[in-house]
Amino acid sequence: MASKLFVGSLAWTTTDDSLKDFFAGAGTVVSATVIKDRETNRSKGFGFVEMSSDEEAKAAVEQLDGKELDGRAIVVNEARPREERPRDNSRRY
Repeated sequence: MASKLFVGSLAWTTTDDSLKDFFAGAGTVVSATVIKDRETNRSKGFGFVEMSSDEEAKAAVEQLDGKELDGRAIVVNEARPREERPRDNSRRY
């Protein structure tokens, strides 16, 4: 298992700091990032947390998956590499 975790179903109000604080109970958090829309700067409802070791990452998944953060039950699992998607050139602005 990798030490980087995907966190889904985040509340719009969840911040990088609150995400980091929440995961600190499971071990040492290297980084915590809520992914935001480039245009609106609003949360996309998911983020990533990097723990200091694979063991801590595994413990975080076991302890925190399904737990409530900012009023929502979150989903926590191992982050997978981003799949390359073909670029959609049909959308023009």
